[in-house]
Amino acid sequence: MPFEIKINPIANSRISELDQNNIQFGRLYSDHMLIAHYEDGTWGNPEIVPFANLSLSPATTFMHYGQAIFEGVKAYKDAKGDARIFRPEDNWKRMNRSAHRMAMPDVPKEIFVEGMRKLIDLDQAWIPTRAGCSLYIRPFMIATDEFVGVRPATKFSFIIITSPAAAYYSKPVSIFVHDEFVRAFPGGIGFTKAAGNYGASMYPDQLIKKMGYDQILWTDGFEHKYVQEIGTMNVFFVIDDKVITPDLVGGTILEGITRASVITLLKEKGVTVEERPISISEIEAAYKNGTLKEAFGTGTAASVAPIGKLTFHTDVMQLRPVEEWETMNWIKTTLDDIRYGRIEDNHGWILTV
Repeated sequence: MPFEIKINPIANSRISELDQNNIQFGRLYSDHMLIAHYEDGTWGNPEIVPFANLSLSPATTFMHYGQAIFEGVKAYKDAKGDARIFRPEDNWKRMNRSAHRMAMPDVPKEIFVEGMRKLIDLDQAWIPTRAGCSLYIRPFMIATDEFVGVRPATKFSFIIITSPAAAYYSKPVSIFVHDEFVRAFPGGIGFTKAAGNYGASMYPDQLIKKMGYDQILWTDGFEHKYVQEIGTMNVFFVIDDKVITPDLVGGTILEGITRASVITLLKEKGVTVEERPISISEIEAAYKNGTLKEAFGTGTAASVAPIGKLTFHTDVMQLRPVEEWETMNWIKTTLDDIRYGRIEDNHGWILTV
């Protein structure tokens, strides 16, 4: 069914609150948000309204049983001042995969993609123009039944909010490889962007930050032998002349949009990319024999982030200076050139607003 997207613009913009020289990730939100409600098996017409708090019953289902999923998308401005959203249709598809696993309704493409386009069009002034900056877009869906009982909900709200963003990491990240706590098991929800995946990681993350690390590199839940993903990113290793990243078999790793983009671009360049299980012992051996050249993470928020140091137990792997890295620096530059419109998008990844 066609949807009418009603727009209720804010009376007075808060754009004066945006200081482009001091952007903190996830702290300031743009003027408007999109909201749509699902009830009786049907999505209602979405609305774009002024950003505001939600009014919810204390018995709202998602607060008790975790039926909550989200996505992360970014919009950029090119040299002409046009807004460009990176791969929103792929995020829409992934959100619906998460929704299916979490017993939630699919979000129609017209609400997700077209609603996002109209929201960004209205709030274009919030897209920072400084180098390396963007507008972070957070679509999410929550179960909104007012019922304290364990069953799939029947009412849901889909919402999109946006926030100006600078670089997520300002320096190479320090990673602790964990073999005690577990992020995901086969048959679980590791492949989804479900809120519970991130909630369960908070305590281990808190522990490693006290130790001076930025993020955890999770290992598999059975043997704690194979690396999986970092809390905010998929992970890549450059060993010899190959780029290796953990495969998605088993459903324990998020199918990252940036990850897929990196694999596509590297293969087009003629680089050998292997998607396969990779053990921490293989990484340690490559480090010791000098063939581990680079390690980096990829994600919407983090973009492409160099890993400066990996620690497993007492074994510290300090990588060479990032300035000497060829693969990661090339991929980061190429992705940014596509996003900001400095080179042609030959893949249909950009939705121009």
